[in-house]
Amino acid sequence: MNLFGSSSKRSHGAAAVITGAGSGIGAAFATELARRGSRVVCSDVDEGSARSTADAIAAAGGQATSVRCDVTRIDDVQQLAKEAQSWLSGPPTLVINNAGVGAGGALIGDIDIDDWNWVLGINLWGPINGCHVFAPILREAGRPGGIINVASAAAFGAAPGMAAYNVSKAGVLSLSETLAAELSGTGINVTVLCPTFVKTNILVAGGESGRISASSTQLADRLMRWTGFSAERVARTCLDTNDRGGLYCMPQPEARIGWGIKRFTPTAYTRAAGLTNRVTH
Repeated sequence: MNLFGSSSKRSHGAAAVITGAGSGIGAAFATELARRGSRVVCSDVDEGSARSTADAIAAAGGQATSVRCDVTRIDDVQQLAKEAQSWLSGPPTLVINNAGVGAGGALIGDIDIDDWNWVLGINLWGPINGCHVFAPILREAGRPGGIINVASAAAFGAAPGMAAYNVSKAGVLSLSETLAAELSGTGINVTVLCPTFVKTNILVAGGESGRISASSTQLADRLMRWTGFSAERVARTCLDTNDRGGLYCMPQPEARIGWGIKRFTPTAYTRAAGLTNRVTH
């Protein structure tokens, strides 16, 4: 029995491709899209985790497949597009550039250059590669569709000690705004997701998903418990935003408040962020 329903909205009955679908927000996007009657290509650099997400969807009556993809490699993303179109029997209608990692806990000048390259390679070049490959495919298909790029409230938050992560997400925000302007009038809606804390494994110190100092991890864990939304809630909110044609998706109220303050009083906002850093360190 198929437990997933369908509708006429953009996220319902979609032909979807998701990067970083092996866990966290990516897996939540995949599961929610399947519930909405979509066929889902789950990609991840960890092939086993992508397969687990796809298998769970299939076990519940949905349609999903898995593809290994390292988003930092343009050849991998091009191969993902090729395999996705083969499995979907045509171009996707929804692409979610979600793969990402966390890093933080050191000041500019103290951050290892390798960490800069690692974070920017995944968090920024991943979405760049995804948009470079998939935007022309969606545009040439001539059908309504969507592109979702996962950024963060860090894109405008300017939190000290998070420079590499902040810069990567600010780039994704700018990429999304530019792409939205370029695709205006095509029927393809671009949404950039800017959450604050989401209950995922991205804050794990070290490892595949994060290079974060122990002290920063402890602080983030506390904030996540207090204000963090579930990945499922964030995914639902973002898909609904894309359905409505929205560009910005900021699921939590503190993200929307911070966005407003930063836009209207940027200097005061930045000074306050610096004072907060001195108080907490």
